[in-house]
Amino acid sequence: MRRPVTATYRLQLRGPHADPQGREFGFAQAAEIVPYLRDLGVSHLYLSPIFASSRESNHNYDVIDPTLVNPELGGIDGLRLLSRAAHEAGLGLIVDIVPNHLGVENPRANRWWWDVLKHGRGSDYASYFDIDWDEDNGAGGRIGVPVLGSPGDTAALALAHRDGEDVLTYHEHVFPLAPGSYASLDDDPEAVHDRQHYRLMCWRDGVISYRRFFSVNGLAGVRQEDEAVFTATHAALQSLLDDGIIDGIRVDHPDGLTDPFGYLTRLRTMVGEDRWLIVEKILAADEPLDPRLDVDGTTGYDALREFDGVFVNADAADRLGTLAYRASGSTWDEGAIETAERMLKARVAEEELAAAVRRLARAVRRDNLSTAGADVSDDDLTEVLVELVARMPVYRADYRSLSRLTSTLVAEMAASDLGLNPDALDLVAAAALAGGEATHRFAQVCGAVMAKGVEDTLFYRASRLVALQEVGGAPGRFGVSPAEFHLLQDERARLWPHAMTTLTTHDTKRSEDTRARMLEIAELPEEFAQLSRDVFALTPPPDTATGHFLLQNVLGAWPRDGKATPEFTERLQAYAVKAVREADVHTSWYDNDLAYEAAITEWVAHLVDGPATAALAEFARTLDRGGVAVSLGRKLLQLVGPGIPDTYQGTEFLDFSLVDPDNRRFVDYAARAAGAGTPEDVEKQRIVRECLTLRRERPELFLEGGYQAVFAEGEARRHLVGMARTADGGPQVIALATREPLALERDGGWRGTTLTLPDGPWVDRLTGRGVSGTVEVTTLCDELPAVLLTR
Repeated sequence: MRRPVTATYRLQLRGPHADPQGREFGFAQAAEIVPYLRDLGVSHLYLSPIFASSRESNHNYDVIDPTLVNPELGGIDGLRLLSRAAHEAGLGLIVDIVPNHLGVENPRANRWWWDVLKHGRGSDYASYFDIDWDEDNGAGGRIGVPVLGSPGDTAALALAHRDGEDVLTYHEHVFPLAPGSYASLDDDPEAVHDRQHYRLMCWRDGVISYRRFFSVNGLAGVRQEDEAVFTATHAALQSLLDDGIIDGIRVDHPDGLTDPFGYLTRLRTMVGEDRWLIVEKILAADEPLDPRLDVDGTTGYDALREFDGVFVNADAADRLGTLAYRASGSTWDEGAIETAERMLKARVAEEELAAAVRRLARAVRRDNLSTAGADVSDDDLTEVLVELVARMPVYRADYRSLSRLTSTLVAEMAASDLGLNPDALDLVAAAALAGGEATHRFAQVCGAVMAKGVEDTLFYRASRLVALQEVGGAPGRFGVSPAEFHLLQDERARLWPHAMTTLTTHDTKRSEDTRARMLEIAELPEEFAQLSRDVFALTPPPDTATGHFLLQNVLGAWPRDGKATPEFTERLQAYAVKAVREADVHTSWYDNDLAYEAAITEWVAHLVDGPATAALAEFARTLDRGGVAVSLGRKLLQLVGPGIPDTYQGTEFLDFSLVDPDNRRFVDYAARAAGAGTPEDVEKQRIVRECLTLRRERPELFLEGGYQAVFAEGEARRHLVGMARTADGGPQVIALATREPLALERDGGWRGTTLTLPDGPWVDRLTGRGVSGTVEVTTLCDELPAVLLTR
């Protein structure tokens, strides 16, 4: 009998070559902390990708060989050791798989990609990758590879002999040579290049003839719709399942696949019904997960939005919107977010993903089996496709639960005054009816444009309340009401009780505790407005929009002891450069404005050590007082609520990290095992341990039980958010958390607010206090802002 999945703990694995100091956290190091995680109460270790990836990778999503367990992490023997240690301790292993792409940044490291570059369509692996081989692909039927520094920059090409093989080089890049394409290394490199199955190009040429993961040139799309490809890329995974080494699977971004529904159906057959299978499916706020998917649920970004949103002071929306408008020219309310989203997605489709849109347009023409749109120009067709992609409010709309979404958008476009060619709309519709390549490619392009345009660009520009700008977030809505929150928890309990819930992941732009403190800005909108004026007067930013965005993050990550160390300054500066490049206003990843970036890092240094530092530190302390209360209560609700809660590595203590790689730093497990943290760290760890132990003791309640909202009575009732898990006709566990703690403190506390408990005695698992009947909330919350009651 398999141990039920009641709670997971995410571990970020990395080999010694991924760290400048040679430190590692592989399978052996993970095995060492199994006793600690068992005592913490988790049921399963949840591992980042385990198959061979780039040696320098600190995330391992750039898999280069899905048939080999990563030797950098300890190889198959190390994984077996970890599995044995976990299973002997009563724990299981969940692994993260990456089916939609492979790493090709260093072609020689990926033997399949190297063989395709060398032999072209004649390669045994040519069908593995989603490559456009057509003569009109812009590269003359060859593989267009975007590595040149500028268009036509082939002067640096050279022939060389490396590791026993003749190769073509371009600076540090190395490529294979097709057999018979050269006589000797004395041949003209440019002439030899022209005889290869690939063509080296500049990204500005707009020709990239393989599908990428989003717009990342070093990640090439894989054709999992081909049965032979699925079998080859999943053979090692199948072996791990057959041998009982792993107990469940998390699937990275299935929306990048040609047919995610078909893929997940095949994967479920392979995995079996009794193993946990979850998917990184990013849902819009009003988008349901298709119930026909044979999975246990999502990885929890939808839950993250709910657990963050219910703690937001919604009354601050207008004041913070006005402040954002003065700084950036936009209020970033729902209308502004939607407009900016459409504009940025259109720009991404026209620029970074232009090659994918052109390939889509060609597929539309091929798939059209009617006479519709025969005279439509390429420009008109592209215009319609870009507009349709930009309007798509979800990652992809080819799930059955969204069957009318595309037709609704087409109707809006037909009735608009955009001047679109109606024949082009007919052409797109005719191709969609064929259900062929164009249909799937359109869905893939939509997902890539959404990710790049919204999460990687818009969410680094908007600045009303930056904490809400997370993957799957809806910052235009400014929080989640208690009523919406409870309805969504009940839905999860009924429809997706085994879905993952999360507060921090390897991809969140800020850790849960950083966001909790930033959410408290909404409790102090006037004070934050004054702080912004004071800080900018003393330390003017290079531009106010960027300054306003970064200021919220600086406050969120500020050290709790107030001591801004050089290491903290470096972390903030690295984050600031990444943020402004993602925002793509003054600088970008492709066109670095080094002078602007230097001005930003200098400004950050002055914030940390300058005339405004004392004011920043003082305000951060105030925010922290409320943020800790939010962190503790929100963690409690996540761990008790419907779904399978994940704890990201180290976040059982308070953790004030920013986006990757900041959130992938090494964790001090010795301190956590010893409980050697601040009092607030120990309190959070206690909440985690008690909740997870309770889940492990009563899996049937948390995996199959019902949900009930819990409400207080009295003047401060809106400051309490509560939930009950139900079974045997009534509540068995009750979790209570404090909302808007700073306002509660300012207004005089709970002021006689009470909670009437179901009949019988109850005990708070966090304090040991027994209670019954009608209880004053001030009594329940006198030690902690969170309460865990059990019968």
